Amino acid sequence: MIMDYKAEFIRIFSENVTRPGADKLLDWLATTDFYTAPASTRFHGACESGLVMHSLNVYHVLTERYFHAEEDSLETYTIVSLLHDLCKANYYKAGFRNVKNDTTGQWEKVPNFTVQDAFPYGHGEKSVYLIERFLRLKTAEAVAIRWHMGGFDDSVRGGSFTISNAYDQYPLAVKLHLADLEATYLLEKGTSSVNRK
Repeated sequence: MIMDYKAEFIRIFSENVTRPGADKLLDWLATTDFYTAPASTRFHGACESGLVMHSLNVYHVLTERYFHAEEDSLETYTIVSLLHDLCKANYYKAGFRNVKNDTTGQWEKVPNFTVQDAFPYGHGEKSVYLIERFLRLKTAEAVAIRWHMGGFDDSVRGGSFTISNAYDQYPLAVKLHLADLEATYLLEKGTSSVNRK
């Protein structure tokens, strides 16, 4: 059975996020390719609807492993998980590439995605910027989204201690990073346009 990721995303977001501007953000998402875009060009979720699938996987991991109703805000957990990769909306371009079939030796056209970034503003910071065009983020939410890539973020490779300080001050940032890793490397392994499970 194929899951309707878009419907699930909208249902969860609408039930859990009541902050002013949430409806306008959902309206804007409908004008983008968010629900059909891949999550990457060749790694996890490199398939149609991979981005919304990945966002939902991060939501489920984050809420099932780290959410405590007595201490945490479900609205916050929903926002950071479902919107952490908003920067990838209108980011990929669908196309084809030639691949040699190992069995037949013939070249075949296969679907693929390439990056076409019209707004090169970074990864986590771009997601924060896009979200805040519609709804106001709490500090912990903005920090968690900004640093969800952990050591994979380009700005960390230069030896910045900012990420360490962010993780020390905002446990939500650590939890989002861990949920993103689990969704990417454990739940979505092999979900590409060529090799889907």
